[in-house]
Amino acid sequence: MGKSSQNISIRWFYLVVGVIAMLFAGIIYAWSILKAPLESAFGWEPTATALNFTITMCFFCIGGVVGGLLVKRLGVKLSLILSAVLSFVGFLLTSRLSGNVTMLYISYGIITALGIGLAYNVIISTVSAWFPDKKGTCSGALMMGFGASALVLGNLSSALIESPSVGWRTTFLILGIALGVVLLVVGIILRLPAPGLALPQPQAKKSQGSTEDFIVQDMTPAQMVRRFTFWRAFICIVFLAAVGNSVISFARDLAISVGAQATLATTLVGVLSVCNGLGRIAIGAIFDIIGRRKTMLLANLVAIVAAALTLVSVFTSSVPLCIVGLCITGVSYGACPTISSAFTAAFYGTKHFSINFSIFNFNLMGASLIATVSSLLLQNSGGYIAPFAMLLVLAAVALVLNVSIRRP
Repeated sequence: MGKSSQNISIRWFYLVVGVIAMLFAGIIYAWSILKAPLESAFGWEPTATALNFTITMCFFCIGGVVGGLLVKRLGVKLSLILSAVLSFVGFLLTSRLSGNVTMLYISYGIITALGIGLAYNVIISTVSAWFPDKKGTCSGALMMGFGASALVLGNLSSALIESPSVGWRTTFLILGIALGVVLLVVGIILRLPAPGLALPQPQAKKSQGSTEDFIVQDMTPAQMVRRFTFWRAFICIVFLAAVGNSVISFARDLAISVGAQATLATTLVGVLSVCNGLGRIAIGAIFDIIGRRKTMLLANLVAIVAAALTLVSVFTSSVPLCIVGLCITGVSYGACPTISSAFTAAFYGTKHFSINFSIFNFNLMGASLIATVSSLLLQNSGGYIAPFAMLLVLAAVALVLNVSIRRP
């Protein structure tokens, strides 16, 4: 009995290890900071670096699918070692760029993104397997680490880039080494629960209305994607994530456009990241308390408020409103990956979670494509009104889809 209890308690250690790993892997979201020295050094247009972010998100999603497949065949250790190698090589090649933007797309957009996407899926599916009773809380904590990276590592990277003795090339190399080492160590430490280990199960809370009126079944990926409900939820999250994804790609420039000083604008990128992280863990805890339906509706309303407030700040050139809008946008965006993870387990079971989650996670690809459209609207219209008007409409459409989600 004591040994079983000890085996179960180790799950909290694995959660901490997972959060640390996600903190380093989340550097992928600091692109608005990392792209600046590249644009300056090579004279690349913002649209070129925005395309790299889209490519990055696409291959991040593909890496997630690869991770879901590999972890079943190679196990956690070898899968994370492979992700460590890919992540390091991607950053190494990026640090050696000589002005060819295509090489940026290959090194950072494809290789690094594949490595991080692979690690993302393996870490989430492995750690989540230890928490069948706290799906939302576990997902939220992991996603918080991923989202907080832009603040912690993003600001550190910015300081290193601006240092005359370091510069952007060495900074990219340092990031690659750090990420590679962390993933390698985590691969050695992290383990799946032993077969037959009795883990705490979720408690029914009908009095709080937090349970669904259906029995959760373990669905295969093929069964999942044949459900109309899956596509409603998928498109809903695409539209909600598009709000945050778009803002992340031009957060600093947006703040400057409404009158913020450059130093404040840079700080706001970090604040957006903090709110992103807080949103992830808060929504995860809320998911476990009030249930899937109310949590998804709450996240949707937050996204609508975020887009509306930021649009008003652009109309009025209000820095305070912009700050509030960016904070709420961060919370809204942070809700999306947490909901994706918890929703997948709640609707389609845990047996095929690693693959099902990686498929659902393709919503990031759709969101990044919309973010590219937002950048094109910004470029063609010369202002932020058009992109935010589009994002507000998409968030409203998401609400219609959201309300219709009842059963798997």
